[in-house]
Amino acid sequence: LISNNNNLFATTNGEVFTDCDNCPEMIKIPSGEFIMGSNFSEIVLGKVRTEGPKHKRQIKNPFAVGINEVTNKEFRIFIDETNYRPSQACTKWKGKVIQFNGNWLDPDYGRPPADNEPVVCVSWYDTQAYTVWLSGKTGQKYRLLSEAEWEYIANNRGDSSWPWGEKETDACKHSNIFDLDGKQSEYARKYADWEPTDCQDGYPRVAPVRSFAPNKYGVYDITGNVWEWTEDCSEPVYKNFDSGEEPNQVGGHCKRRSVKGGSWLSRISRHRPAFRGRDPENLSSHIFGFRIARDL
Repeated sequence: LISNNNNLFATTNGEVFTDCDNCPEMIKIPSGEFIMGSNFSEIVLGKVRTEGPKHKRQIKNPFAVGINEVTNKEFRIFIDETNYRPSQACTKWKGKVIQFNGNWLDPDYGRPPADNEPVVCVSWYDTQAYTVWLSGKTGQKYRLLSEAEWEYIANNRGDSSWPWGEKETDACKHSNIFDLDGKQSEYARKYADWEPTDCQDGYPRVAPVRSFAPNKYGVYDITGNVWEWTEDCSEPVYKNFDSGEEPNQVGGHCKRRSVKGGSWLSRISRHRPAFRGRDPENLSSHIFGFRIARDL
């Protein structure tokens, strides 16, 4: 075990540690390789959305990842120490995407968000501010996951459509998705015009982190609960890929960043590891959060 980190302990999946009191718990992820992307495509708002081409990726360097999505409690520590002003407007779905006067303290749950729920209504810029602060606080390099690293962790089985296998209704055993419980909420009955998955996970909206079993790497909620920002500037089709884990970046402004994983409001297809969300950096949403990574 590495002894110069606080609160270090071992699991069968990897080493778990924190770099400071009240820092997020991290777990070490080994290097390896996997097949990224899929041959699936669909029409979204009149445009073809692709997930390919499939290609081999090598995760050359071990890294650490947050065991869970950054929580409201963890984000509050950042706000209190820096007086940073995060996004003060948020978006939600009401038959179309609308902006409302909410923020991470009021994401339109009809109640205050709980400390152990993932923070939402944060933009990609807000995630950058958080990782810069945490890097300075600890002397370590914190960042977002690259899209390749995220998909590597989420590929729990490697040969199936979802991390849990091929059966859609098994989703509720593993993640917080849009299911029969979600459809019962007044909000969903009004505005979610897509079919719920035919199972029940026990949560009509957001769930506390670690409400479901971790995957083979010891990581919780890598799919479901809330979408997760990644570091990549999204490519509509993979063309600038190489064999490594580095994020895709562009010179100048990036129009859309990659988001992964689906949420409690998302249809089941969005929870496939290969599915690729693409959203503007300044967007904040009541179903968008983030997970951090750290260089080793």
